[in-house]
Amino acid sequence: MTAASRAMTQLVSRPDLAEARPSCGTGRALRSVRAEIAHFHSDRSADLHLTAGKIRRFEDNLRGSSAIRLVPDSHWVTIHVECNADIDLLLTLASVALQAHQQWLDTGDASAARCNDRHGGRAREVR
Repeated sequence: MTAASRAMTQLVSRPDLAEARPSCGTGRALRSVRAEIAHFHSDRSADLHLTAGKIRRFEDNLRGSSAIRLVPDSHWVTIHVECNADIDLLLTLASVALQAHQQWLDTGDASAARCNDRHGGRAREVR
């Protein structure tokens, strides 16, 4: 079982997340009552819907992690999940994402719903 699969298993066991069809049509997704939270597009990475506000708040920390890639103007981050530390990071950021969506007002911005798999091409590091 890959690290991403182990992370997905741990996340889907949470009562506030349920497996769903990803809006981008690729891979597997997890959603809360309010929004899609994670997309697993491969055995090595996951896109996490943090919201623009949380990305801005933690941008320095996110950019400092070699496991995280940011896409300009995306409300999602891509996390490369290859080891237990990456799983821990993903689980922690999933909690941040859930909290953000409980506070987030839906502005109807369709670009916010696009994960990095379909948001301007491949995820790349922003420096």
